[in-house]
Amino acid sequence: MDHTSRIARSRADKVFDLCNYTLLSVILLIVLYPLYFIVISSFSEPTAVNSGSVTFFPKGFTLEGYRIILQNNDVWRGYANTILYTILNVALSLAIMIPGGYALSRKELVGRNFIMMLLVFTMFFSGGMIPTYMIVKNLGMIDTIWALFVPTAASAYNVIVVRTFFQSSLPEEMLESAKVDGCSMFRFFFKMAVPLSAPIIAVMALFTAVSQWNSFFSALIYLQSSDLYPLQLILRSILISSQMSANGADAIVDPESIVEAQRYAELIKYALIMVASVPVLALYPFLQRFFVKGMMIGSVKG
Repeated sequence: MDHTSRIARSRADKVFDLCNYTLLSVILLIVLYPLYFIVISSFSEPTAVNSGSVTFFPKGFTLEGYRIILQNNDVWRGYANTILYTILNVALSLAIMIPGGYALSRKELVGRNFIMMLLVFTMFFSGGMIPTYMIVKNLGMIDTIWALFVPTAASAYNVIVVRTFFQSSLPEEMLESAKVDGCSMFRFFFKMAVPLSAPIIAVMALFTAVSQWNSFFSALIYLQSSDLYPLQLILRSILISSQMSANGADAIVDPESIVEAQRYAELIKYALIMVASVPVLALYPFLQRFFVKGMMIGSVKG
């Protein structure tokens, strides 16, 4: 009887596992196919892309879309600007969020519950775009690089996640032992807390870098000089320009030129997505281990 029940359970488990793997495989295909389609479309002939004949494999392999984009000097300037803005934003955000989260994790901080209430309040209510613009303008940051990341340098959600990480990773006994040995609070933070917080630092750096890399709305509002445009805003301008050319909305009057522009409009669009996404995709594998660990700590213990 026991042997039969064990066989029955084993078969049921196999069926259950098969159903799980099948469902997860379907979900994986649904998620990955749009990304795969963008990749193969960016390498396919414009005619095949526009006709909808590109489904699983590139048709008429070509690098024309990438050539058109990468020959544009504005794209390289946008890359340099975005890399600079991302580095500065990550450095400033970590300099604010890591000490802030650590301070809020200490029970001896007077008024920490009130500060946490204010942080949570800002997650639900904000001044809005117009008051924010007026503050940035009054601070003299319009048409400067500082307007792109100083107003959003610290995220309330990220500070809460950092605080949760320190609460769950740094036991009180460690701080008490350090105090007995004559270690000050500042020395404990820099010598012990920061080295042990590599996972959450990696997570916050990745969050901030991806957000800054994909940001274009702040630049659209605050920047006036095209020399300061980040990559996303330049790619947006290229995409709008190509679509206008395809629709004959610019100075093009030659029908053959309009047809040619229409052929390459979709190809340029997919190539733009790849140009903007590849750096972030290349960075993620190096931070994946820290990213998963830090996110699990923040979600389970929060």
